[in-house]
Amino acid sequence: MAKPSASPAAFFNDKNRAFWLLQGAGWAGYVLLRVASGIANGLGLPFLIQILVSAATGYSITLVMAAVYRWLIRKPPLFIWTGSVATVTLSVAAYSVIDAWVFTMVNEGRNVIEVDLFLGSATISTLLLGAWSALYYGINFFLIAERQAMQLLKLEATASSAQLAMLRYQLNPHFLFNTLNSISTLVLLKQTDRANAMLGRLSSFLRYTLVNEPESQVTIEQEVETLKLYLDIEKMRFEERLQARFEIDPRVAKARLPSLLLQPLVENAIKYAVTPQEEGAEIAIAARLNGERVQITVSDTGPGLNDATVRPSYSTGVGLANIRDRLAQAYGPDHRFDSGDAPGGGFVVTVEIPMIVEAQKLEAA
Repeated sequence: MAKPSASPAAFFNDKNRAFWLLQGAGWAGYVLLRVASGIANGLGLPFLIQILVSAATGYSITLVMAAVYRWLIRKPPLFIWTGSVATVTLSVAAYSVIDAWVFTMVNEGRNVIEVDLFLGSATISTLLLGAWSALYYGINFFLIAERQAMQLLKLEATASSAQLAMLRYQLNPHFLFNTLNSISTLVLLKQTDRANAMLGRLSSFLRYTLVNEPESQVTIEQEVETLKLYLDIEKMRFEERLQARFEIDPRVAKARLPSLLLQPLVENAIKYAVTPQEEGAEIAIAARLNGERVQITVSDTGPGLNDATVRPSYSTGVGLANIRDRLAQAYGPDHRFDSGDAPGGGFVVTVEIPMIVEAQKLEAA
């Protein structure tokens, strides 16, 4: 069960309820402060009546102001400022007239409004209603900003997921074409057992790619099992020309990485190391613990970069560019990606990522 949001905006999920709670609490606090001040100064019942009438007046006027502000807040900034100043000015005038009249009636019993009392009340009510207006706009603009931020995060997450899906699925058509072509050849040669076996492995591999979301993480152990399934399919094409070797440190077996991150590296090794050589090549996949990070290497015994006609620069290959983008999406700058000729010949790609063992969704950097 999801935990309740700790955001201040959670209080305003029901904006109508939140407004009435704050409105009631604010004016109740105003009454209590004024009453406490009057008692401290030895003022009597007339002062209490004046406070109650003043609070009721302010409460009513701010309800009208709230209705005006709800309409103004959707307007352009200049209109909001002009309308708000006019609203505060009219509200202060009305509040001050009523306040001055009540004071004269309660204390002197006269039905007049004295200028000095009006001006004194106007000063206080300007501060009071100005503060109320600032609080009203502050809360509402905060809610608008947070709502827009949440919408932006959702849009970014959607865009990130779509980009990851595009990056991952652009690898499948090439592999799928080669495999189906091989199955077709086996059928034409009437090697139905081998064709059925390859079709079954292809079905299992594609089922895995469909079940796992593009932004999901899997353990290295799961990724290796998927690679073995992929290589089993390719071995039916290349037979003894394709040799695979895995060296997985048990300490990193449960470490997590983006789903199908290594498959394009192996696919490129087959394309540029196994395919062009009559004797084929060996592909080695290794994963080890390097301090508090996981280091993964995919190497082959192919021609490396020495023969540009066989293997073009990896910096411009779709597969390697794809891996770089997925790593940037998953880890931001907190990763390492290197490629080049191996010391003993062939080509090697090294990926270093943080050691993460708990399941989590990848986030856009």
